[in-house]
Amino acid sequence: MASDASVVTTQPLPRLLGVEVIEATKAKVRGRLYVRADLCTSGHILHGGAIMAFADTLGATGAYLNLPDGAGTTTIESKTNFIAPAREGTTVEAESVPLHVGRRSSVWQTRIARADGALVAIVTQTQLVLMP
Repeated sequence: MASDASVVTTQPLPRLLGVEVIEATKAKVRGRLYVRADLCTSGHILHGGAIMAFADTLGATGAYLNLPDGAGTTTIESKTNFIAPAREGTTVEAESVPLHVGRRSSVWQTRIARADGALVAIVTQTQLVLMP
């Protein structure tokens, strides 16, 4: 099992989105995403699906880092509260922390914010532990 976020670089969608992992430990995963035009709605704000995929990547990375050897993980539930827009040409940063890490599942909460500190979204996701 990888001891860092190198698992993200092997996934096509996070690479396509441009997800950058800044820090990845069992207790916290931090990342950033540049808001490009192709990730936006027609109103030049970050698309909700891109926000959710960004958060899912960070939460799943944290879950992965907490797995026993040989196990995998998959998202089985995700809830997003959209708070404020992130405009094209800006960068958002996120921090994902575990609310629960158990034998069969883990729950991660990701806070995504703009550079000015305004909260963009809060995502809570449940990750299933897939035993070999």
